[in-house]
Amino acid sequence: MKKFVWFVLTLALVLSACGAPAVEAPAAEAPVATEAPAEAPAATEAPMAEPFRVAVVMPSGITDKAFGQSMYDALTRIKDQMGEENFEFVYSENMFVVDDAAAAIRDYATQGFDLIIAHGSQYGSSLQEIAPDFPETSFAWGTTVDTFGQPNIFAYEALSQEGGYVNGVLAATLTKSKVIGVVGPIETGDAKLYIDGFKAGVIATNPDAQVNVNYIGSFSDIPLASEAATTHIAAGADVLSGSAQMVVGAIGKAEEAGALWFGTQSNQASLAPTIVVASQVYHWEVMLAEMIGLIQGGTLGGQSFSADLANGGQVIEFNDGYALPAEAQALADETIKGIVDGTITITLP
Repeated sequence: MKKFVWFVLTLALVLSACGAPAVEAPAAEAPVATEAPAEAPAATEAPMAEPFRVAVVMPSGITDKAFGQSMYDALTRIKDQMGEENFEFVYSENMFVVDDAAAAIRDYATQGFDLIIAHGSQYGSSLQEIAPDFPETSFAWGTTVDTFGQPNIFAYEALSQEGGYVNGVLAATLTKSKVIGVVGPIETGDAKLYIDGFKAGVIATNPDAQVNVNYIGSFSDIPLASEAATTHIAAGADVLSGSAQMVVGAIGKAEEAGALWFGTQSNQASLAPTIVVASQVYHWEVMLAEMIGLIQGGTLGGQSFSADLANGGQVIEFNDGYALPAEAQALADETIKGIVDGTITITLP
């Protein structure tokens, strides 16, 4: 050992004499090389992850008190759950022209969003063409269960007949005229499921009640929805319901006539606080949370999701401004429980 040390010292002197730079020893007061300065982060601290980025394209507005707002509110809840530093989203609203929506979807895909949501069944064919061009991007669309067999497309739907049934039970309980009017948009998707479920709930509770349904052929024609509601009221309806963003017109007419209203998709109590009894509200965040988890785990699509009363994807939200009789509230609670546990079977007309 002594010979080795002597050899190292001798070699150092030789190198120094040959002009090689000397290796400076650290000063006594300096910290050892393995210690970081007190103000620096620990070397083992992981860098902050990039936020999960979502873009959504919707046919109506984020304040429509219906389909568009249901998605906007859900994304806001996800942001609250995950934190602003971990989640961000952008949106394109009022994209009722399908070609414009398709251009927006493709543009978002080129920007590298983690998930792009085409929130409207009219966007299906566009998504089917766009998604294969961006295999590393996840897409979702609804309301449907069709993923087109694409590994990067999720699909989501609302089993809205469930909330519709609950609303129908209450409508049959509260009507005095035994005439109930429904303003529908186009006879398709979650709108049709809701209306069929609503009618089934009315008939199961009061077979003598008359349910008049009018599909106006539009999701957005507010004046036409107003006319339909006026027709129902003239026919004796003292309770009304309807689906899609055009129902704001129908709710206005119901409020003028003092008729009760049952909503769906979003909470509509603020539109007419004295006559809105309850709203079936879509809580898409239940499905979105699952999708995000799958995407973060490497699964970009190929699965479909359903919102229902059992998983919390649908919630009956009662209007505190309306004095719902205790017996009616108890019946509603019992109906919800029966649908969830399977003791109530909804038979659609």
